[in-house]
Amino acid sequence: MNPKEIGKAYDKITHLWEDENFNRKNGMDEHKRALAFVENKGKALDVGCGSTGRFIDLLLSEGFTPEGVDVSAEMIRLARCRHPGVVLHHQDICEWRIEEKYDFITAWDSIWHIPLEQQENVLAKLVFSLNKGGVLIFTFGGTNEKSDHTDDLMGPEVYYSSLGTNGFLKVLISLDCICKHLEHGQYPELHTYLIVQKA
Repeated sequence: MNPKEIGKAYDKITHLWEDENFNRKNGMDEHKRALAFVENKGKALDVGCGSTGRFIDLLLSEGFTPEGVDVSAEMIRLARCRHPGVVLHHQDICEWRIEEKYDFITAWDSIWHIPLEQQENVLAKLVFSLNKGGVLIFTFGGTNEKSDHTDDLMGPEVYYSSLGTNGFLKVLISLDCICKHLEHGQYPELHTYLIVQKA
């Protein structure tokens, strides 16, 4: 599946995030941990921002000027209703030319949907878009090896890919990043998050 197809799939399931029972605390402690490493609080980018706006709210409260990007048109529409004053981009992160530099980038539960062959390119793009000392936090499938698959657990079929834990570390070290924190946050599930800082 290509990212545009993923976007259309997410267009159909926005209700899962708009539901009053959605856990808005999901990922918040992890983001606070990542924010502790940030040297400057300038611009921030939420990749795969979705519609909840919880990370945008956190970044605003911490003094950042946040932006968001999502491949789902409906997620962006809902996000703009929630944060009309925030710059939100309806873009495919694989194709989007990022013109700004950021002190903080988050990609929580998002870039694992991009094609496996695009993972390294997207990571390089995100790291390049960080200022010196900038911090990136993202989630991935903590497999031992490269892998990809599709499933329909949320309704429509959705694609996932991973470079594997050491694969991501190898790429990020080659991009002159320093690993600050790595955790299998929902063990025994393969949900893993990584915090790195641009040297």
